[in-house]
Amino acid sequence: MVDATPIRPRSAATVAEWDYEADVVVAGYGIAGVSASIEAARAGADVLVLERTSGWGGAAALAGGFIYLGGGTPLQKACGFDDSPENMKTFMMAALGPGTDEEKITDYCEGSVEHYNWLVDCGVPFKESFWGEPGWEPPFDDGLMYSGGENAAPFNEIATPAPRGHVPQMDGKRTGEKGGGYMLMKPLVETAEKLGVRAEYDMRVQTLVTDDTGRVVGIVAKQYGKEVAVRARRGVVLATGSFAYNDKMIEAHAPRLIGRPGAAIEEHDGRSILMAQALGADLAHMDATEVAFVCDPQLIVRGILVNGRGQRYVPEDTYSGRIGQMTLFHQDNQAFLIIDEASYEEGAAATTATPFLRVQPKWAAETVEELESDMGLPAGALQSTVEVYNTHAAEGSDPLLHKKSEWVKPIGTPVAALDLRGFTLGFTLGGLRTTVNSEVLHVSGEPIPGLFAAGRCTSGVCAGGYASGTSLGDGSFYGRRAGISAAKEA
Repeated sequence: MVDATPIRPRSAATVAEWDYEADVVVAGYGIAGVSASIEAARAGADVLVLERTSGWGGAAALAGGFIYLGGGTPLQKACGFDDSPENMKTFMMAALGPGTDEEKITDYCEGSVEHYNWLVDCGVPFKESFWGEPGWEPPFDDGLMYSGGENAAPFNEIATPAPRGHVPQMDGKRTGEKGGGYMLMKPLVETAEKLGVRAEYDMRVQTLVTDDTGRVVGIVAKQYGKEVAVRARRGVVLATGSFAYNDKMIEAHAPRLIGRPGAAIEEHDGRSILMAQALGADLAHMDATEVAFVCDPQLIVRGILVNGRGQRYVPEDTYSGRIGQMTLFHQDNQAFLIIDEASYEEGAAATTATPFLRVQPKWAAETVEELESDMGLPAGALQSTVEVYNTHAAEGSDPLLHKKSEWVKPIGTPVAALDLRGFTLGFTLGGLRTTVNSEVLHVSGEPIPGLFAAGRCTSGVCAGGYASGTSLGDGSFYGRRAGISAAKEA
């Protein structure tokens, strides 16, 4: 629930006393907030972070830890992969649209190698090893993986495939509890603390404070139920995450996610977006959402995914987030995995970071005809799909959807179907419209003085599509820009 406190901006003239004060005030201590804090402090600013919970981390600390980087990073080179900013841009423009911000993506790709080096300099560790199996994330401490379908159709024909999912090295990794995201955040927070960054916890930001010129000069927040005023001498950075858990905003902007929030934390209530909107801030791609498909990729890649009509609709070896979007957006959230016994057993025995996503078959039969009948599909619907697939699979090809030949194998018997209807969860990608310097733009197109933003409360490099690592990558990259820009303000 969003706090009932009025969200309209306060006038600085009405603030009797400032409870806290700093040059740069950052709302949110996740990946965007910590990156902004480091750069603002390095630029000589006194920095105060306001964090809603009782500790740093945000959604980033609970994430698998992918940071989407490329263009020829030292890790890519160490693992034997060639990449360039131009090649990276070609993929991102194709995969993250429609409506991508070309200026922002160009900027991100050209600065990607430098950003990798910045992370390393801040103490983020990367192991020089590549994990090439299908999966949500590496099950071990490998540092590099394909994380956006770069090596699958149609993108492997649009741009030269290169893995760009960079994962911080983590000992004793526990997916969803203490993984690569935690190992990304910990050294960054330690770096910020060494630079003198201060943090106040249990701070629920409420609204922005402006002076008589319209410039943002502070934030009103609630700490332990008491209203406090925080002055920002140079600038305010908003970095409080998405609106995935604001039901009203989901209904208004991204209704396909109604009742399906996931891969975020409940503090992602969109408050920063609303606070900036109250000042006239512009928004972009508020309907854009990532959609997770909650079935282990080691199983998916070995079968064929069909919709409620028994027809294939997506190459099974692509990024699971793309499968999720294709399923929820275009197939009415109807999906079934058709897989033979030998392939299921092989997939179930394969190494994975997500064994808890190994779904059990709902139907099993000696023939495809029997399976089709048991599933309640029209006679011939599934049989014709399997027949076409098997005809070409016998030659190692998939001319219909272009799954890579290494995963193309005729479906034998006995055969089963996994019921994957409704197996999707998602989070929002849209938000405040910002410049490459992380200035929040007014609907007039002009920057709002004193206000900056980064991370999932903004519309970043993803306009529609997604690749794992673009949230942490975009959040840290433009978080840095936000800190630099805010520290420069008079």
